[in-house]
Amino acid sequence: MGEQPIFTTRAHVFQIDPTTKKNWVPASKQAVTVSYFYDSTRNSYRIISVDGSKVIINSTITPNMNFTKTSQKFGQWADSRANTVFGLGFASEQQLSKFAEKFQEVKEAAKLAREKSQEKMETSSDQSQESGRETPSGNQASSINGTDDEKISYGPENEALKSENDRLKSAVEQSKKWETELQALKESNARLQDALQEAKSNADSWKSQVTQCQEENNQLRNKISELELQCKEVNLEKERNAQLTVRIQELEADLQDKQQELENLCKQAEIIPQLMAECENITAKLQAAELNSRDLSEKMTLLQAEIDDSQQKQKNMKTELKKFMDVLDGKIDELHEVRQGISKLGVDN
Repeated sequence: MGEQPIFTTRAHVFQIDPTTKKNWVPASKQAVTVSYFYDSTRNSYRIISVDGSKVIINSTITPNMNFTKTSQKFGQWADSRANTVFGLGFASEQQLSKFAEKFQEVKEAAKLAREKSQEKMETSSDQSQESGRETPSGNQASSINGTDDEKISYGPENEALKSENDRLKSAVEQSKKWETELQALKESNARLQDALQEAKSNADSWKSQVTQCQEENNQLRNKISELELQCKEVNLEKERNAQLTVRIQELEADLQDKQQELENLCKQAEIIPQLMAECENITAKLQAAELNSRDLSEKMTLLQAEIDDSQQKQKNMKTELKKFMDVLDGKIDELHEVRQGISKLGVDN
């Protein structure tokens, strides 16, 4: 079956700063998919996350790992193999709790898988040790028998045969060790070939997933572009609505002014009949005044003529009066001369 996802969520991925070991460095620009994978052939669990074509998390879970909640929406765990600390920021506390519970379950499963593998290795090592012990004992028995025979038959050559037997025995043991190591190497090579084949299949699946993620990313970018255009259109509509609102307010103010003017005109229209009556009265008075003015003008003309006549008469009278005065002066002079003559006559007398 290979490696299959067993749990998937979305979160913002961070890694600890390798220099300060204190600050968090964002590994993704946005929330990405974070998944638990189970490998049935190796009986192992991994946390994997991909951002575009970049693998930002590839952490194999071991029984020694611990997932720690540092806040309501943030959690972290240390990976000694990757020599880093991963941090995940979730959108809600519920998502963080589900991820932490899954981490604990996978950790327990990894612990059980390690214990089972250790039991199998111990069982296989015990069997190999027992088989190794049985074979040398038979050889030793035969060598001992051979040595006894040689002791009986040859006597002085016992030491040389014994040393040769020991050398052969050690060579047999060494060859069996080599056979065991060769068998282990063959098994390891077979496991490596299986792992390589699985890695190739995983790489193909990852390539397809990466292609799918890229297609989804392109679709999301297109949607984002469309949403940005829609946002721009919405902003334009908002600006237009704001302008229309201002225009409507101005028109309402103008309408109120016009209504006030109309009310004033209506009030003035109620006064118009009175004004018309007053105007008619004033017109009649003006006509009467004009008639009076005409009469007065005629009278003034007559009076002016009379005044002119009187002035002419006065001038004539003044002329006649002057003539009379001249005559009177002459008479007075004559009377004066007569008086003087009379006076002289009286003196003489």
